[in-house]
Amino acid sequence: MELITVAAVAENGVIGRDGEIPWPSIPADKQQYRDRIADSPVILGRVTFDSMRDDLPGTAQIVLSRSESAFDVESAHHVSGIDDAIATVESLGSDHAYVIGGAGIYDLFQPAIDRMILSRIPGEYDGDTYFPDWETNDWTLVDRTPYDEFTLEEWVREQS
Repeated sequence: MELITVAAVAENGVIGRDGEIPWPSIPADKQQYRDRIADSPVILGRVTFDSMRDDLPGTAQIVLSRSESAFDVESAHHVSGIDDAIATVESLGSDHAYVIGGAGIYDLFQPAIDRMILSRIPGEYDGDTYFPDWETNDWTLVDRTPYDEFTLEEWVREQS
């Protein structure tokens, strides 16, 4: 079972401000993100799930929440932790899932992540939400694709 983080991250680690992205919209980044996760289950927190209800990503939403045990969306599944999330993804017949936020979910899942797909946004932005720190020596950059307004990086965790 492979867990893959997908995030857009500014140079100073900011990923959000007041529940929104703090930089101007980048359509090419949104499109590659949506295309990547479209046919896969996604793991996300309740606040992120609620913010995406009008246009839910992925084939199934694995929603990590301490309080809510059911959602009024057929494709949404409540989970209480990493093991529960992995079991739910496997019960759906998938061998991978994308972890798509928010910050607390990125942080919680970081030790279990196998791969990261990071949209590197140029510039530093004011924000209240940050991507978790990670030890670059534990990862290998396997792909780096520059676009006009961002650079897409793919990192793979070193096997110990």
